[in-house]
Amino acid sequence: MKIVIAPDSFKESLSASEVANAIEAGFVGVFPNSEVLKLPVADGGEGTTEALISATQGCYFSTQVMGPMGEVVNASWGMLGNSKTAVIEVANACGLSLVPLENRNPMIATSYGVGELILAAVNEGANHIIIGLGGSASNDGGAGLLQALGVRLLDISGNQLNRGGGSLSSLSSIDSGAIDSRLQGISFEVACDVDNPLLGPQGTSVIFAPQKGANSEMIAQLDANLTRYSDILTSTIKKDVSEVPGSGAAGGIGSAFLAFLNAELKSGINIVLDAIDFEHHIKGADLVITGEGRFDSQSIRGKAPIGVAKSAKRNRCLVFVIAGSVEDDERLIHKHNIDRVFSVVSKQLTLKQALANPSESITLASISAAKYFRDHH
Repeated sequence: MKIVIAPDSFKESLSASEVANAIEAGFVGVFPNSEVLKLPVADGGEGTTEALISATQGCYFSTQVMGPMGEVVNASWGMLGNSKTAVIEVANACGLSLVPLENRNPMIATSYGVGELILAAVNEGANHIIIGLGGSASNDGGAGLLQALGVRLLDISGNQLNRGGGSLSSLSSIDSGAIDSRLQGISFEVACDVDNPLLGPQGTSVIFAPQKGANSEMIAQLDANLTRYSDILTSTIKKDVSEVPGSGAAGGIGSAFLAFLNAELKSGINIVLDAIDFEHHIKGADLVITGEGRFDSQSIRGKAPIGVAKSAKRNRCLVFVIAGSVEDDERLIHKHNIDRVFSVVSKQLTLKQALANPSESITLASISAAKYFRDHH
């Protein structure tokens, strides 16, 4: 019997690889002679690099770059096993988690370090780069990233702008003539987990800047600054990217990729499944097991288990979900190609108890899932 185990991480508890190991322990106890293939996945956010490196036997790099507040940070990124595809998580260079709560300020936070990571990947020979958006401390529309790549953002006197979303009020012109020429030969896939535009009531400043330290006055200023930035961007590239779903992702970094790097914004889980050649690996599988920390109505908005389930059903595989907790909605389950859902948290095991020993708790849920499979299939 062939079993494929492809969970996402259980956030703030276990990585996707650790979850896969815990599920394996439960199933191997019931099916000791089964063929088990572990393919931890991610949806473009936290854990994307680890999932791709693990599945392709790739390697990690660490590069010193400018952090969100201008400090030096050691940012990790990865190269897949083919040595040509790099994977970069924006949060590792300009993430909110890098800035203490009292120091957060999207007026000065910059995405410059993300551009430096892109150049590091190019220097290592990458010709394809997967970008995981999300978790940024910046609200600069990707202006810092572009500056790192050689794009000049100039004020009316021809001087380079300072970094951060606050300085965009002085933007007069954008000169991309000195952008690193090697970037023309690079293809970018950008994993996007939100569909917000750059500007307006659903834009990046209004929706995401408050968690980055912005008060109401800053929010209005940042949105006005990004409006100016967008207008000059549009006149420079002869294309308006501000309304493209996802252009507001990661403080507007999505718009910079659309404008100057000929990137495609895609579902994160689909990028990951393509990169690890998921459909090839699940051929002949009797059961595909996926999961995440909480399986609920938010899961259908592009989260990892739904992407795994769609792919598995195209290949006529049974699909089980093992989740930390489950929103009890049978319609949700059957509508999205899932045969059975198992919750780690139950009447016998509280959330607090499950978190005290998460691996063991997942293994116990997996034993229940394995016994159900044995008795019903």
